[in-house]
Order: sequence, then structure tokens, then C-alpha cells
Amino acid sequence: MKKLLFGLLTGLVLLAGAFLAGLGLGVIDTSSYAMLANVLFGLSGPPIEAEKVQARYRVPEGFALTLYAGDLPQARFLRFTPSGHLLVSRRHSGDIVRLSPDGDGDGQPDAQDILLDGLRQPQGIDVHGDWLYIAESHRVGRAPLDPVTGELTGPYEPVVEGLTDNGNHPTKTLRFGPDGKLYLTQGSSCNVCTEEDPRRGSLMRFEADGTGGEIVASGLRNSVGFDWAPWSDSLYATDNGRDLLGDDFPPCELNHIEAGGFYGWPFFNGDNVPDPDMGTDPQAAERDPIAPEFSFRAHNAPLGITFPDTQGWPADFERSALVALHGSWNRSSPDGYKVVSLHWTESGIEQRDFLTGFLWEGDIGGRPVDIAQGPDGAVYVSDDYAGAVYRIAPGKAGNIPVVAPTRQSSRLDQAPPAWLAGADFATMSARGEALYAKYDCSQCHESDNGTASLENLSDRLGYAAVLDTLQAPQAPMPLYPLSEEERRQLAVFLLQR
Repeated sequence: MKKLLFGLLTGLVLLAGAFLAGLGLGVIDTSSYAMLANVLFGLSGPPIEAEKVQARYRVPEGFALTLYAGDLPQARFLRFTPSGHLLVSRRHSGDIVRLSPDGDGDGQPDAQDILLDGLRQPQGIDVHGDWLYIAESHRVGRAPLDPVTGELTGPYEPVVEGLTDNGNHPTKTLRFGPDGKLYLTQGSSCNVCTEEDPRRGSLMRFEADGTGGEIVASGLRNSVGFDWAPWSDSLYATDNGRDLLGDDFPPCELNHIEAGGFYGWPFFNGDNVPDPDMGTDPQAAERDPIAPEFSFRAHNAPLGITFPDTQGWPADFERSALVALHGSWNRSSPDGYKVVSLHWTESGIEQRDFLTGFLWEGDIGGRPVDIAQGPDGAVYVSDDYAGAVYRIAPGKAGNIPVVAPTRQSSRLDQAPPAWLAGADFATMSARGEALYAKYDCSQCHESDNGTASLENLSDRLGYAAVLDTLQAPQAPMPLYPLSEEERRQLAVFLLQR
């Protein structure tokens, strides 16, 4: 007990230190102290009403959104049982909540009860065979589960013990892979540092009984969510970038996990940009960092990811994943706070909005955490801030369409951005040209093997599209540590040349 209390206090001290540093640098928005309490202590914000969900929240055309459950403070990860019960982990309550299927058709679970309590910061949950597996902060345990009734039929027992939970990111996420093995992620103990425990900042793999543990991938600062693409069985994991390097750097990541891969942390950020605080990787001769497959905006905090069965969905969701962006706590203005869809296309991965409205005129109403698909084909989204679970069903008309894909939201027919008024084009273009040379952009854009020609760029793209690309580029284009003003300067140079 003393060890647990010490670990919790240490984590709070470290997080509080990050808050104070962020406040001193002016990079933390303090408009929502309820949100800060959510970050520091896991406290929920105001509950959400069904009427507000319908009024504010948006899903794409072809989907319908409802509030499925609204009395679930600190709801985190989700998993369905073979019996159709929805299980919800609650880290700070130390329990697993069971929601009974909606048998009466009123759009809500028929019952809600505590399936298992007395747990230590439970997060990841999964069902494998006749067992329910739970990732606590210090271990993985399991209990036998009746596949028909959804009841536990025996005692809870540990299968993986001795995991560290000191410092930051004590929670663990688990999921069984197509190979029948248990995969487990464990975040770093710090913002940026070298770890004594090599399992921190890694993805591990075990046999179902907890034996044969091995590290599959390292250099993952805080990979909370992961899942396998059904068309290839490729494993993808979200990852949260480090703090206190400004509003727009480093990006959060989606990584394509390769066995034995090193993904950069703590020595590299984003597209293998060296970390200013860490120096040279002492194992540089033995490993090369693997760049992200896709970059989210900085501090968006991608958590849960799932590749849904898209049968009956709009055709452009055929190869897609849904990702919950928990939202920023360490940014001068809030960002994230939504669920996005990622689409694997011939030109790369494309991000679109899927569920929005959590950030409403500066007011934070919710923080999505995880996504699970039910036996009914609908997807369910947890929200640990509003203490809610939302249901999004395909095959019905949405309330109001969300913003179209990022690349399409910035077309030439948009009005010029306000910052162009009175701009010193000559000076901005000169500084943009210097940035173009600094990052050797001509190597790709003006060579015989160039990936994208910039000739007559202004005939094809406007300022908003160029700025979108610079802030959230798609592979193979790297993400450079540009400020907002530098992105504008580079955009002026590219479009005025």
C-alpha cells in the first residue's frame, strides 16, 4: 500500500510540475478548470444530456448518433462480451461496469451493474476464450466469464505480475491479436527521459497464460491504443508525443508496428527530429528510429483505435480506422476533442472528422477515450469527462454532416484567410524561401524522382490547403518543427513563386 501511495504521489508531483511549467510558458489553456481536474485527478466534468448531444454533436451523413449511457463517471475502455454485454473500465473507481444489451429497444442498456471492483487503476480489457482479461496498473489479471450470461464464474487471478506503475502513464492497455497472444502497452514514467525499466514505453507480447513475455517494439512514449488492420493483419498503435515544446510540436503519432522496431522516444520526435533535451541515442549504432505512418496534430492525444467491420457503411469507409482524440491539456488553445476516421487510400492515410462537438465555442463538453464495435454493427465511444458512452449506427441519416476530409476542406473557392490582409508579401516570401532551402524541400519537389510537383501550385491549392499540409503532412512528407508564422511564410513563398 505504501508503494502504491508513493507511486501515485510521485505521478501527481510530476504532472503538477508539468502544469506549472506549462503555465509559466503560457502554453496551457486554463479556461476549463474542470478539464484540468480531469487530467490531474481523473474527475469527471459536467454530465451530458441527450438533448445537448443531438444539438451539438455531429456525425457524417449516413450515420445516426445517440447517447447510449450517461451515468458512467470516468468511463475509459470498452469491450463487448459474447453475450452482448458492454464492459467499461473505470480507472479511478477501480472497477469494471457491465451494461446489459438493449433488449427493450429504447436505445439504452437494460441494466447497469459492477462486474468486478477492488482493482488498481484498470484500463485495458479484453475477452479471450472463456476469460475476461484486465490490465491493472501493476499487473494483468483474468477471471472466467460465462459467454451466455456475461457473469464471472470464478475468482480473479493474476497472469502477468511485477509491472511498474510509478510516475506518469501508469495505466496499461491490452488486446489479443490474430495470433491468439496477449499484447500489452505500457507508457513512459516521464515526459522525456531514459527509463530504468525497458518495458516502459513499449509494446509487449505474452502467451494467454501470461508466460513467454517479450518486448515487441520500443520507443513508444505512450501508446494507449492499438489494433490490427483486417485487410493485412498489420498492427497499428497510437502514440502521444512529448510535452513542453510548444503548441504545434511534436505531433502525436500512428505507428505501423514491426517486430523489434524502435520508434524514437525519447531521442526523436515526429519524423525522427532529434529531441532538444536528450542528445544522441547511445544505441544509435544498433538501431534506427522508425518514423510514424501518420501524424496527428500536436497534443491531440490519440487514445483508442479500432478497425471496424464496415459492411453496410458508406463505400469510402472500406479501409478505415476510428481514433479517439482525447484532446489537449497543454496547449494555449484547446485542440483535439473528437473522433476521427483514418482512410487508407492510394495516396496515403487521410484523416476526416467522424464525431465532433466536444469542443463547443471554447467550452469543453467531453473527452473521447475508446471505441468498440457492438454485435449490432454500431460503434460505441466512451467519454471519461462527461461520463458517457455514445452509440453511432450506420445506415441512417446523420443529423448534420461533419466537415469533409481535411484535404477537401481547403479548396481554392474558400475566402482568403484574414491574416493575408496587409501582409508584407515580399518579406514573408523571402523568409519562406529561406525555410524552403533550410529543409531542402527541392530534393523531393524538384528532382526527377520528386513525389509532388510544386509547378503552378496556386492553380490547384489555396492557402488553407497548404497550411493544412504543412501542419499535418501525409507520408512520405516529413513534419518539420515550424511555427504558425513560419508555415505562413512558407505558404506565401510556395503560392507566390
